Amino acid sequence: MRRLVAISAWIALATAGWGGEYNSVLNIGSPAPAWRDLPGVDGRKHSLDDLKGKKIVVVVFTCNSCPAAEAYEGRIKDFVRHHAGPESDIALVAINVNRIPEDRLDKMIERAAERQFNFPYLYDESQKIARAYGATYTPEFFVLDQERRVAYMGAMDDRSPPAQPTKNYLVDAVESVRRQQKPAVAETLARGCKIRYVRER
Repeated sequence: MRRLVAISAWIALATAGWGGEYNSVLNIGSPAPAWRDLPGVDGRKHSLDDLKGKKIVVVVFTCNSCPAAEAYEGRIKDFVRHHAGPESDIALVAINVNRIPEDRLDKMIERAAERQFNFPYLYDESQKIARAYGATYTPEFFVLDQERRVAYMGAMDDRSPPAQPTKNYLVDAVESVRRQQKPAVAETLARGCKIRYVRER
């Protein structure tokens, strides 16, 4: 009996580290990797710890160069306007990790000013934070609960622009987490452009 219990505990411990259905690194309930001192388009350094006062944090991996990511910029701004404004207990942070010239920080600053982004737009040249999240596409969304565990990951909605969505996975997940409930849909497959990871040596 003891051996059976030990084997069961080992299996539970081992599978806890496995990725989700579409994410090979994180699963729903996994502790969210923290970023530290990432430069933003506002000229400041940003860390996850800066958002301790927020009950929910939405992280979106995005970039300048992807047409799908560009198409979603309006929807992201609308989400912030309606759900994650300065007085809200929700924060949204966008992170770009691509290294090509059009995705460098100077171009991000230009894009943020041109499009009047209402959210922090951060740059991680090391690409470590996107790898830690198992992010694959731009845009790809992660909802972190108050304990900074992953409550949702995947697409923002079920229809890429210009088509109008019939399901808004991100809003549904945030509202569920706010009610301290598990989202009905906790993981989806993100759509967009592949993140331009540099091969690790």
